[in-house]
Amino acid sequence: MARKTGFIALLFALLSFGSVLRAQNINPQDLEKFRKMEDSLIVTADSMYEAFIPDTRIAYSERFARQLVRTLKIPNSYLYEFDTLKKLINIINADDNTFRIFNWGVEPGNIPKRYYGAIQVSQPQLKLYGLNDYSAQTEKGLEDSVLTGGKWFGALYYRIMSHNVGGKKVYTLFGLNSAGMLSNRKVLDPMFFDGKGVTFGVPIFGVPSKNLPQQRIKRFVLEYKKSVAASMNWDNEKQMIVFDKLVSVSNDPTRKYTFVPSGQYDGLVWGDEVWNYQRDLVNVKILQDGEAPND
Repeated sequence: MARKTGFIALLFALLSFGSVLRAQNINPQDLEKFRKMEDSLIVTADSMYEAFIPDTRIAYSERFARQLVRTLKIPNSYLYEFDTLKKLINIINADDNTFRIFNWGVEPGNIPKRYYGAIQVSQPQLKLYGLNDYSAQTEKGLEDSVLTGGKWFGALYYRIMSHNVGGKKVYTLFGLNSAGMLSNRKVLDPMFFDGKGVTFGVPIFGVPSKNLPQQRIKRFVLEYKKSVAASMNWDNEKQMIVFDKLVSVSNDPTRKYTFVPSGQYDGLVWGDEVWNYQRDLVNVKILQDGEAPND
């Protein structure tokens, strides 16, 4: 037990030391500003989530966004990690650390949940791209749409992976959108930077579009019943994205809100600059009446 406690203490010390090293490029006066601004952000974040009158939460969220921009204008803000704030909102770095995303969702009462986000590029002076939740406008063509000009299918991100596609870096963003009344969505949303900003939606999935059969989908979506949980994440051992295979409990594939996990898994493997679909990752034998299972 003493050895375990000592290891945990050592690990904590190393992590703390790493944060100190990253903060060394921030001068002491600015570091104090960051801490004060972070405290203010935490207070506002609490209100945007928990305000007694739900209709006021949007206003608090907009105030939070303005405070965040003012904070990020402090020099070398990319080096400040917001260790306390990230317990309240999503702050996630790309796997190559070229940018990070500040990301949160607000439930304002009788209207659907609304998502907010901002992309900060890694550089000394602030370069920030604001994101506007456009999920309500992309209901029918979600898998095929390309979003630019700050438009974005709102989601809370939990992983970002990068690949080279056609000579440019494309990032696959793993996200969850729970704004639907009857269903949730896990989404793989490809994104890249260009001279004008960021673009969401790239045909890097080996899956034909239902609307445009001659083309590949530009966004991979897993939609399922609100009351169940479905997984979709990177499996380091298998070196692939693994996700639940879904089936309709009412045998109606057009009603996504009836979809639940079947107990089987499918996957996506990267190759030839495409996420290639692989079905039935676990062999499942359906037993006949009276048949016993074997190893």
